[in-house]
Amino acid sequence: MRADRLVALLALLQTRTQMTAAEVAAELEVSERTARRDLEALAMAGIPIYSQQGRNGGWRLLGGGRTDLSGLTAPEARALFLVAGPSSSATPEVRAALRKLVRALPEPFRAGAEAASNAVVVDPTGWGRPPVGARPAPHLDALQNAVIDGVQVELGYVARDGSPSTRVVHPLGLASKVSTWYLIADTDAGLRTFRVDRVSSVVRTDEPVVRPDGFDLAGAWRMVTENVAQSWATCTARGTADASMVGVLRGVLGPRLRIGPALGDGRVEIEVASAHLQALAGEIAGFGASVELVDPVEVRDELRRVAAELTALYEPEVAP
Repeated sequence: MRADRLVALLALLQTRTQMTAAEVAAELEVSERTARRDLEALAMAGIPIYSQQGRNGGWRLLGGGRTDLSGLTAPEARALFLVAGPSSSATPEVRAALRKLVRALPEPFRAGAEAASNAVVVDPTGWGRPPVGARPAPHLDALQNAVIDGVQVELGYVARDGSPSTRVVHPLGLASKVSTWYLIADTDAGLRTFRVDRVSSVVRTDEPVVRPDGFDLAGAWRMVTENVAQSWATCTARGTADASMVGVLRGVLGPRLRIGPALGDGRVEIEVASAHLQALAGEIAGFGASVELVDPVEVRDELRRVAAELTALYEPEVAP
């Protein structure tokens, strides 16, 4: 759920006695399916909203449509800001709205809500290589609570090669990338990233987390993804793209994309890294003429092959 939709949805439920999913969809200019999914996500996260079935049914806040945020419990306040805070789509206006929501909370809940709003970063882009299937992550809630509460944990972990280990870490934040969760923590060896589905145990200690000076979760995660991309990328292709497509390309390619100078004809120079030229050609082919790769020649040959296959496959039959 986007943070701006969440804030708008809560504002609607606070000012209306009751709303159907169709009415929410019309107000927020989304599909009814998306509106229903957002409402259900809020309810599952612990926000006090419920649906009333029947002819005159709809969604409403517990206690009536005028319930204010001071009626939230501490877990509900955390759930709200855990969902709203990390969205990379949050605009400055949404951030301002979230700050106002924090001020509306009872004093004992504010610290936890503010910590929750900075506990998670959401990264919708893939790694650019065949994904490793995410396994269940039973210790995710425990790690979320440790990050929000700011306490060190004794972390049991199983490495990629199957070797187990146990260490005390300072949980600094969590990152969600596609369907996999990662913990960013400070250790004796410096900042480390752990896949949450490989965590075997979480034992809280009584020691507070010590955050590195100037630590920024979004910046730290960006550095992680860039380092990973550089470590496995074996080839690089260069070319040009329509300037209007830069945002879409960033969303698809993530840190593997580098944007160069504008060329004056509405296009910009680009550089794309990948583990395989064939995989890269498959990704770029979907953008049609809006993206042109100039070199290496191997990726151009692969694009021509893909184009020929698609033309042969989808070319309409001509009646004799």
